[in-house]
Amino acid sequence: MVQEFKDFIAKGNVMDMAVGIIIGAAFTAIVKSMVGDLINPIIALFTGGVDFTGWFYALNGEVYVSLAAAKEAGAPVFAVGRFVMAVINFLIIAWVVFMLVKMVNRVKEAAEKQEEEAPAEEAPAGPSELDILMEIRDSLKR
Repeated sequence: MVQEFKDFIAKGNVMDMAVGIIIGAAFTAIVKSMVGDLINPIIALFTGGVDFTGWFYALNGEVYVSLAAAKEAGAPVFAVGRFVMAVINFLIIAWVVFMLVKMVNRVKEAAEKQEEEAPAEEAPAGPSELDILMEIRDSLKR
């Protein structure tokens, strides 16, 4: 059973998946930082500094100063702004991943094109049939 598990773990697909998950987690941190620290401030600049995360409705009919105050009071809250920001973040992340995949595909295609264009090494030319027949003739003459 242990050997079977070791064989399963050592398979290329499992290792590739593990590496993909680890790289994906690291990439997620980078993209979240890019979205939160770079892109959202630009969006806020164009929207007049509006922060969507503060957009909420208290379902109990009360009025609260902030989302944190509503949650602290234990009010049921419909946090529309967080959802809007999650959708915006998803679209930005999807766009970044799309651009990266597109770039990787271009690099891959360029490498494949170079391999196709590179002249294949010609096999060393051996003696022709005529050369072999002439050698046989010369050997028989001796």
